[in-house]
Amino acid sequence: MAEYPQDVVQRFHGTPEQVDAGLVGEPPRTWASVVIEEYDPAWARRFVALRTSIVEALGDPALGVEHVGSTAVPGLAAKPIIDIDLTVEDTAQEPGYLPALERLGYRLVLREPWWHGHRMLVSAAEDVNLHVWPPGAPEPVRHRLFRDWLRSHPHDRDRYAETKRRLARDTAHRPRDYSLAKNDVIDDIYARIFAA
Repeated sequence: MAEYPQDVVQRFHGTPEQVDAGLVGEPPRTWASVVIEEYDPAWARRFVALRTSIVEALGDPALGVEHVGSTAVPGLAAKPIIDIDLTVEDTAQEPGYLPALERLGYRLVLREPWWHGHRMLVSAAEDVNLHVWPPGAPEPVRHRLFRDWLRSHPHDRDRYAETKRRLARDTAHRPRDYSLAKNDVIDDIYARIFAA
């Protein structure tokens, strides 16, 4: 059985108030509704192109670029938004990476220093969420564990997809509740990951 540090095992459950406190400028339009689509193999190809552009724009400051989230899991229904984890040496040093990303069309929408220095940018079309983390942050580790588990455990992948479809319907009139509503099933899957 693998041993994981406590900060990896204990998930952070942010509140809407915490998100509001970290908001920079206008929230993305995509936050106003939740649309779940069947898996599209083009998502993986799109990530490869996005990764290349990010690495070329940043050079050495891009310590890691990972495709995470539901679009990174073949066969998993998802919001058609590519989630990317970018690791940089120090997220607080925004001049070292933010201008280059802005030239690619990304804009900063969240600044959450209390959550391991997290920053989130969205693409101009708001179909990419670019999460920026420092080395050693536990959330990208969890993202990769969850992604890899769902890739190799079709029962949990299908259960998660059905949960997302149901919650998208149930929270249609309050889309901000969608992410928090997934926590029970996500935590249940993480419990199996950490026990495996």
